[in-house]
Amino acid sequence: MRQVNERAGASVVGVLRGLGTRPRGLTEGEAAERLSWAGENVVRPLPAPGWAPRLLLATRDPFTGVLFGLGVVSALDRAWGTAGVILALVGVSCVLRAWGELRADRAAAALGRLVPSTATVRRRATESCAPLAREVPVEEIVPGDVVQLAPGDVVPADVRLLRSRGLTVHQAALTGESAPVPKSPDGADEDERLCFAGSDVASGTASGVVTATGAGTVLAATGEPLRRRRTTAFGRAVNGVSWTLVRIMALAVPVVLAVNAAVRGRGWETLPFAVAVAVGLTPEMLPVVVTAAFVRGARDLARDEGVIVKRLPALHDLGAMDVLCTDKTGTLTRGTLVVDPAAGDRDAVAWAALGSRWLLDGSDGLGLDAVDEALLAHPPDVPEPLPPGHTCVDVLPFTPARRLSTVVLTRPARPGVRVLVVKGAVEDVLARCAVDEAEREALRRRADALAGGGLRVLAVATAERPHRGRPFTPADERGLTPRGLLALRDETAPGARAALAALAAAGVEVKVLTGDHPGTAARVCHDLGLDLGPDAWADPDGPHADPARGSALVLTGDRVDTLDDEALTELASRAVLFARCTPAHKARVVDALRRAGRVAGYLGDGVNDLPALRAADVGVSPRDGADAARAAADVVLAAKDLSAIGTAVAAGRRATGNIATYLRVAVSSNLGNVISMLVAGVLLPFLPMLPAQVLAQNLCFDAAQLAFAYDRPGPSVLRRPARLRPEAFTRFVTLYGVFNAAADLATFGVLAVVASGERAFHAGWFTENLITQAMIMVMLRSGSARDHGERTVPPRPVRLAVAALAAIGLLLPFSPLAAPLRLRALPPLYYGLLAVVLAAYGTGLALARRHRSRRRRAVRVSRPRRS
Repeated sequence: MRQVNERAGASVVGVLRGLGTRPRGLTEGEAAERLSWAGENVVRPLPAPGWAPRLLLATRDPFTGVLFGLGVVSALDRAWGTAGVILALVGVSCVLRAWGELRADRAAAALGRLVPSTATVRRRATESCAPLAREVPVEEIVPGDVVQLAPGDVVPADVRLLRSRGLTVHQAALTGESAPVPKSPDGADEDERLCFAGSDVASGTASGVVTATGAGTVLAATGEPLRRRRTTAFGRAVNGVSWTLVRIMALAVPVVLAVNAAVRGRGWETLPFAVAVAVGLTPEMLPVVVTAAFVRGARDLARDEGVIVKRLPALHDLGAMDVLCTDKTGTLTRGTLVVDPAAGDRDAVAWAALGSRWLLDGSDGLGLDAVDEALLAHPPDVPEPLPPGHTCVDVLPFTPARRLSTVVLTRPARPGVRVLVVKGAVEDVLARCAVDEAEREALRRRADALAGGGLRVLAVATAERPHRGRPFTPADERGLTPRGLLALRDETAPGARAALAALAAAGVEVKVLTGDHPGTAARVCHDLGLDLGPDAWADPDGPHADPARGSALVLTGDRVDTLDDEALTELASRAVLFARCTPAHKARVVDALRRAGRVAGYLGDGVNDLPALRAADVGVSPRDGADAARAAADVVLAAKDLSAIGTAVAAGRRATGNIATYLRVAVSSNLGNVISMLVAGVLLPFLPMLPAQVLAQNLCFDAAQLAFAYDRPGPSVLRRPARLRPEAFTRFVTLYGVFNAAADLATFGVLAVVASGERAFHAGWFTENLITQAMIMVMLRSGSARDHGERTVPPRPVRLAVAALAAIGLLLPFSPLAAPLRLRALPPLYYGLLAVVLAAYGTGLALARRHRSRRRRAVRVSRPRRS
């Protein structure tokens, strides 16, 4: 089918002729035939990948690649046990991730199917039958169908209007504007004559002919350029940590070979040991722990909050998010207006409310607009200006040309008199009032001041006319008496202010990106406690405060167009409100925030939000958002509620805290072991630990650390964005790796005194290693050190894993497995001296952790707050 804008400029007759239809609508046979070649009226999202593609995508994780490479090297070296364990871990991780994401996609699709979709069309059984209006599934709408629209209807396809009465539609899903847009078949431009798929009717009624369906609609065209998602915060963090470990592992193998060759004259026979050292440095369980933590967090969110995490690593990105960009309409506001009686005139409010009530009764609600709904939803506490017994006899609905509406009422005591109650745009109403220019100018200045404060302003006027026995016309709207101004504002969403305060307390800054007028959006931000500076409404296209003071800015889309990337990056970090934004503007702002080093989330529900959803580190959409928005999002909410975002952020931080704990504990312990092995390789005439012993130790430690996926991080983890930072990670594992190596070397000294022989050394170090690893699982986990006076007790899975690990270290040398592993029991004196070493080790760990916590608190206190 030709695009909708090719038909928009044609006359109604030309449009109908071009589509091969009539005002009476299609016959059922014609509709069925067109459905066969036009296809269903759906905008199909990109198909979700199946099992095989998901498994391949899971292997693209950098660390999974490292493990896979080590497994292959181990297999080439005939270390079949090591290779089998590593490859099994890789397989389990990939299956868990693919399974979790597949379930999330299915849950998101099920949420979308909960929203019913039908439309009213005018069709005939046969050519000679009279047309009947009936409900049909939206999927069965075809080009040439004549649809009927009423308040609350979602426009099912692109429609050229044939007739309308007071029609206004919400196009926020396409343009981001919160105010309803007038539509008429006689509109001045093409957009006024068209209703687009995905918009919804705010007021009035209409009929129109479908010009495009499915992929041919403007809605589909807007969602067409879906770019491949770039590397997110999780990808950057994992890449950084992975390459840090890759460099260490790549250095470990040749160093082990070189040291053994230079000092002990050993050759390639030490290669299995060198590979075992590299494997020992590797946190083999990382993919499994990461996936288990994400699956657990996603499952809890879905069960408790109705939040569907479609891309499991998005949980990390939620936890790391330090700035959330959101649209305004329906998120911070309810998408409805509310009367501000303090800003307007009581007389104007009283007359306007009277007119809206009779408009509801006189037109069955079909002529109501957003202003009428605001007056009816919250009736003003003012007396009615007419005595009881009056009735409505006529209505002149709003039209784009007149920009006002009129209700004609009777006066009970004066049956020959009719009262006209007129409300509408200030200029249009004042132009019809019988007042002098000074009074008109005074009202105009007041209206400008209120509009500059972000309010929507209408004028209200009345007139008395004699009853002439004929319908009233716009010509009667003359010589009016002004009753004052009616001021309205966007109604903020319940709980939005508290949710914003909670996000701010959690270190997440909220920025508003909207297609709405800057004054209207600034008023909403002000009502919700977002500081925009003292002159936020006066000059929305420029800086509104001294940047040196760190105050907020308001930027418009036009201003964004004048900025290069570097300038936008600087301003976007300080700005709170971006108004009159197109979809491209929103995506560019999100890009600028990411270039500034921020982890940016985006909450949006419309097709106009697609570029920004794709540009963000994590995209979030509500369940009742557009299909394309839900398909593009990483996280789907049960409702568009900022408090649900806060819950999801907390879940992400818990999952990331558990992953960070595993990494810190595993790599610092493994690094200490590598240092100890290198030292022991120089000092001892035999290998300090056999490959089978290294593998057994790693299996025990890795299995125990799987419990970290079920840990409960301390409250301090939830107070600030949680990221996997390679630099901080490197410093941490280096410090505590040296601590672990010191404990190992002290143990070597104890073994030199109380034991002799290769098997005794292996047994002693094996026992000490597992016990120290059990200790750091408790002492280095998140929340183990006092932070803000808080300390968390390890949950039951962690306590059991720690106890089992320590018990294996103590009992294995006495078990039947000791002989195959070439271990033997040690004398009691060893265990007594080992207790002294472990006590000193634990004391050193506690002091270092406490000192580190104090330094981090001091740094956070001294760091200037981001504006």
